[in-house]
Amino acid sequence: MRRSTAVANAAGLVAGYALDAWLGDPRRWHPVAGYGRAAGALERRLHRPDRTAGAMFTALAVGAPVLVGAAATLATRRRPLARALLTAGATWTVLGGRTLRREATAMGAALRGGDLPAARDRLGHLCGRDPSALDEPELARATVESVAENTSDAVVAPLIWGAVAGLPGLLGYRAANTLDAMVGHRSPRYARFGTPAARLDDLLNLVPARLTGLLTVAVAPVAHGDRDRAWRVWRRDRNDHPSPNAGQCEAAMAGVLGVRLGGRNVYAGRSEVRPFLGDGPRPDARHLKRAAQVSRTVGLAALGLAVAASPVAGRLGAVAGRAATRLGRAAAPSARWGRAG
Repeated sequence: MRRSTAVANAAGLVAGYALDAWLGDPRRWHPVAGYGRAAGALERRLHRPDRTAGAMFTALAVGAPVLVGAAATLATRRRPLARALLTAGATWTVLGGRTLRREATAMGAALRGGDLPAARDRLGHLCGRDPSALDEPELARATVESVAENTSDAVVAPLIWGAVAGLPGLLGYRAANTLDAMVGHRSPRYARFGTPAARLDDLLNLVPARLTGLLTVAVAPVAHGDRDRAWRVWRRDRNDHPSPNAGQCEAAMAGVLGVRLGGRNVYAGRSEVRPFLGDGPRPDARHLKRAAQVSRTVGLAALGLAVAASPVAGRLGAVAGRAATRLGRAAAPSARWGRAG
């Protein structure tokens, strides 16, 4: 039974990845968008300018999808085909690799055609920077940085959490990552309220971001990159970024492409100056296709690792489940004694 469940989880991850690669994000009725609206309504009800309220909001907004995933896991524990189908649907829902590459390709086409207004309009699909004053190198830099970071957030991390924790891992990770995008940024409204969501997202991405950096270095030749240079840049610059995770991905991508990332970013009137990552010129339109190639190959490598890890994670989950059952049985007599007394 454990083997069939592990095979079902692995098959679901592969099928969901294939659906994302083939179809991309649904144009309408995207479940993540629906979740975002529900979380937004909950945030408006619970918001107070303190971290306790933010922690309550995060626990409820992430806990609900995790419980849904756990209930679905329990309901399909003896139905491997149903488990595989549910895992495939959830994986397709939470991945965003095809959409990420499509946006990078569209940005590259706009920049090659010299259409800066169109390129500035497209940037909002990738990140929250103010594009109004950005030229080609800055638009290309923003795109490369977004592709690098979101290869972890939208591809590697969901696959790893799906392998480790199945349906609860897939849904819980995407919920936490969505909350970080909603309330985890610095602003007067979310300076304290959004901190728990931001910290949870940081925690869940610690391993996937570092894995993404290592895989990016490993696949450098697919984009005509120098693996030795990428390794050197990644080791030197990965911890210079203010995010504990984004720098892992961006430094590796900078090393693969032979460009320099970082600098001044403007978000709705708020300016941030980030350290430079990598050596060489600023990116241009030519680098965007290579960045998309790296992202695609890293995603395939992460899928292979997730499939390989699924049986191991399944066995660990089974061991944990049996241990919890034994503990519950051992505690039951004393609990009954306590109630009777």
